[in-house]
Amino acid sequence: MTQIITALSEVSERYDALFVDLWGCVHNGVTAHPAAVKALQDYRTRGGKVVLVTNSPKPFDGVQTQLVGFGVPADAYDTIATSGDSARSAMYRGAVGQKVYFMGEERRDAQFFEPLDLLDNPLEITRVPLQEAEGIVCCGPFDPMADPDTNRADFLFAKQKGMKLLCANPDIVVDRGDVREWCAGALAQLYTEMGGESLYFGKPYPPIYDLARRRLAELKVDVPDTRILAIGDGVLTDIQGAMGEDIDSLFISGGLAARETKTDTQPDPELLSAYLEKETSAPTYTIGHLR
Repeated sequence: MTQIITALSEVSERYDALFVDLWGCVHNGVTAHPAAVKALQDYRTRGGKVVLVTNSPKPFDGVQTQLVGFGVPADAYDTIATSGDSARSAMYRGAVGQKVYFMGEERRDAQFFEPLDLLDNPLEITRVPLQEAEGIVCCGPFDPMADPDTNRADFLFAKQKGMKLLCANPDIVVDRGDVREWCAGALAQLYTEMGGESLYFGKPYPPIYDLARRRLAELKVDVPDTRILAIGDGVLTDIQGAMGEDIDSLFISGGLAARETKTDTQPDPELLSAYLEKETSAPTYTIGHLR
């Protein structure tokens, strides 16, 4: 049974590091949540380390720049682990071939193909039309408002050619302010359902947690898993990932599940219990919003 808390500070002394989701927890895709920022700043002031662990397909620098625009100050975190960097590492090792078909929004996702500092001797990757590709690199839909099914014809061709799809963001949907958008995870899910092979690198899959631990090690601290708390609003990503890594978790019910849990300030306990049972999810703690 999850423990409902009212503030991060109630349990934060039990942990030396936080793996914190961004979208839905620290910002809403438009602007920062001031109470969440303050909670992370206070935690760092007491000596804790904050690793932002995001399913964004952007690299470290891209997310850092984006956070400035959202109003998230640099003193609210120590480092960043992105699904994009984890996926880029696999791409430059040849996970889906050297000639790739790119899916995403050019204005948002072009940084995905910039050089990566995590690897020595990366492969040279070339973007080509689908008909010439060895595999697919998916940072998201071309139009985040369009039904994923619009890609069915292209996916059928790719599946018949035996292409693998590298998914740089396992999220199915995300809320940008009050608007819900499709993410790369929805496309990968469709491709898999059609019989294609999708490769995932963000939450809840192990590669991004390996990257998060490496980022933490770069801070010259040795933190055992028992002293790490994962925070997020996605039961199928943040909480499932934490459960798979055997680390404690704090579920933010006022994000993606706000309606199901009737969360304004705090969740309705009965609705929360029913929601978590339905999703077979067991976060250690739950709070309405990070604060």
